[in-house]
Amino acid sequence: MEQLRKFARYFGPYRWYLAGGIASIAVSLAFGLLVPYLVGLAIDDLGQGVTWEKVVFYPLIILGANLMSGLFLFSQRRLLINTSRHIEFDMRNDFYAALVPQPLEFFHNNRIGDLMARATNDLAAIRQIVGPMILYSCQAIFALIIVLPILLNISVKLTVLLLIPMPLVSLTVKYLGGQIHVRFEKIQEFFSDITARAQENLTGVRVVRAYAQEDAEIAQFEKLNREYADQNLRLVKFAAAMRPMLFFFIGLGFVIIVAVGVPMAVRGEITAGNFTSFILYLQRMIWYLIALGYVVNLYQRGTASLKRFNAILETEPTIQDDEIAHEQPTIKGAIEFRDLSFAYGNITTKKTEHIEKANGNNSVSSVGSVVRNVLEDISLQIAPGQTVAFVGKTGSGKSTLMNLVPRLLDAPDGTVLIDCKPVRAFPLQQLRRAIGFVPQETFLFSDTLAENIAFGVDSGKLKLDSASASGPDQLSAIRGQLSVESAAATAGLADDVRSFPKQYLQLVGERGITLSGGQKQ
Repeated sequence: MEQLRKFARYFGPYRWYLAGGIASIAVSLAFGLLVPYLVGLAIDDLGQGVTWEKVVFYPLIILGANLMSGLFLFSQRRLLINTSRHIEFDMRNDFYAALVPQPLEFFHNNRIGDLMARATNDLAAIRQIVGPMILYSCQAIFALIIVLPILLNISVKLTVLLLIPMPLVSLTVKYLGGQIHVRFEKIQEFFSDITARAQENLTGVRVVRAYAQEDAEIAQFEKLNREYADQNLRLVKFAAAMRPMLFFFIGLGFVIIVAVGVPMAVRGEITAGNFTSFILYLQRMIWYLIALGYVVNLYQRGTASLKRFNAILETEPTIQDDEIAHEQPTIKGAIEFRDLSFAYGNITTKKTEHIEKANGNNSVSSVGSVVRNVLEDISLQIAPGQTVAFVGKTGSGKSTLMNLVPRLLDAPDGTVLIDCKPVRAFPLQQLRRAIGFVPQETFLFSDTLAENIAFGVDSGKLKLDSASASGPDQLSAIRGQLSVESAAATAGLADDVRSFPKQYLQLVGERGITLSGGQKQ
């Protein structure tokens, strides 16, 4: 229930759509459940004598009730299913917004493939809670509220007999629902493993080919895929068993009603019309009770995915604007490292522990508990405009030192300063915009050359297609194109760009796969 409570905050903007959908369910059911009553009334009335008025009246009114039920059925599905899609949209945006500010340590502890699985497969399961689950559960609840008094009014004896198998129905739903929940959690974890494996191999396709590991990686993926399929088959055993078992127990009640009700009708204790209405209502109830089993299935899947989703949203970035941070004057560029010592230590944070527990791990390993300083007693002043090169062997801390300046990693208080102020005194946005950062590993987005060159410009993505623009837009596009071309010339890339068919509008592919190593740099 805690997971659903957190989930409920997404309902606010769509409360009127949800209310309209639920109201449509009630109205649709009211018209739909009017049909058995009309059928029973027609049987008893026609039994007293057949006239053309009766023959025409009853079919028309039954047809009208079905038509109205169908119209509101369309309305409820349109409102609720559309709302589920909007909520999924909002949740996916929140999920991405929660990932972007996370520090490097977060991505050391969480595979990209797993995060992608949470943003796709888990959200699809959560969406089912808003759409089909609300739809079918409200139908079952409203049907029970409407039908039970009607059945009691027709025959208390038959209604009591109908309730005899209900404890068996409840036990079936409780047991199978729990089994489905446990197995679906495992399935989501395996899906994350598959997604992560595929993402890593496709991203590193050059390495896989360079070492002729295609067959080995295919075999490894097939192994993961087989485990995923096996987990799904285990889930199917329980999910597939639920509906037949519910049919059997509810059908048992149907048999009892027929065995007792037919003699009652023969003896005149109940009219033929009322008995027919009772049977028709019972048939409707069977469907809604079966749908309730489906709702339990959706609930168990959805709450399992909600745990994984909320684990990310509840992970606060460990690197944020400090309490002392405020907008500073224009940064001149003086950098100082003052008695700096830094160790990665145990990068398993408290929030990461929460994520691992949400994945089913009740304990967190203490890898890195033995701390070794990567940097120790570093003191250095770099004046504005001064060029400094750091040279050292692999693992000596060169990249770590660079990551501390823009606070991609957090140094101890007062050990890294810019313009004589601690880096924590600067808002992250101002600090990072003032730093031109070229990482050791070149990364390009799957976009055009121009968009990659202009990445980070305040004006956003530049429109370089000046031929399709006009007026001020065309002037802006021309200026943008000149700026990008100037940057390319400074980087020595201009001649290479002219060799591409679309030049600056050339797509570079995933991580710049269409470019050479030198061109990427």
